[in-house]
Amino acid sequence: MPRMLDVSDEVRAEIGDEEADRLLAGETAPGSYDCTSCRTPGDCEQERTSTVLFIGDETAVLAFAHAGCLPSQVVKVTEEQLQGAVKSISGDTAGPEPEKVVPEQAVLGVTSGLILIAGELHPALVVEPTAPVVRPGSSGTSDEFLPLLIEQGFMPVTELSSVPPVLHGWSVLLAVGQLHAVLQPGAVEGRPVAWWQAHQPLQVTDGWRTAANKHQQVLMFAAPVGSIGRQPREDLLRDALDKAAAGGRLVAAALPLAGT
Repeated sequence: MPRMLDVSDEVRAEIGDEEADRLLAGETAPGSYDCTSCRTPGDCEQERTSTVLFIGDETAVLAFAHAGCLPSQVVKVTEEQLQGAVKSISGDTAGPEPEKVVPEQAVLGVTSGLILIAGELHPALVVEPTAPVVRPGSSGTSDEFLPLLIEQGFMPVTELSSVPPVLHGWSVLLAVGQLHAVLQPGAVEGRPVAWWQAHQPLQVTDGWRTAANKHQQVLMFAAPVGSIGRQPREDLLRDALDKAAAGGRLVAAALPLAGT
């Protein structure tokens, strides 16, 4: 069934004719999505859908909305707003900052790769901070990275034998084939905010993107500092994940895909 997608002239001018035509042809448009305005599910194969392009000083994020919620348009925001959150443009764009899981001295390292589970390849993100993560507001020094994520709904993993359950409200933002952010529910009416935001959009492989579009979700694995390391190959990444899981140092969730 042809996709019922609206790409306005101003959006086309920003993303280029080639990408606009790929969207309209269904090559990069999602089947289902969360509306960037009302945050309820939509399906561009079943209902008219608008492309909405958020543009900051250095970054652009392509999102989708029900045509009844928003027309296809370009929305210019500050880079700080894009870095801080990908928010609804239907109302308030300046809410309070969400509580940060990771203090400023710890930086999140994010690695993408394909993980084989039960005979099928799944797109995955592996997150490991560069330093221990203490609980916000705490004067303690113990690493609370995994407990904080478990409180958010991530599940402890002891072996990678099955796909982890979906964590609703969280999502992975992929726009124009690049990885932009991991989103979590915000403090203002549950509007999504960035839990992790790429300083520059990260390239992913064609195989990773194909798997993400197939499953319409991304598996996110998280481990404390020193558990995984920077692995140059996917087989070595899998070995590190298996060791972290066996040692009780891994949590995971399946996050719905937002964007293309």
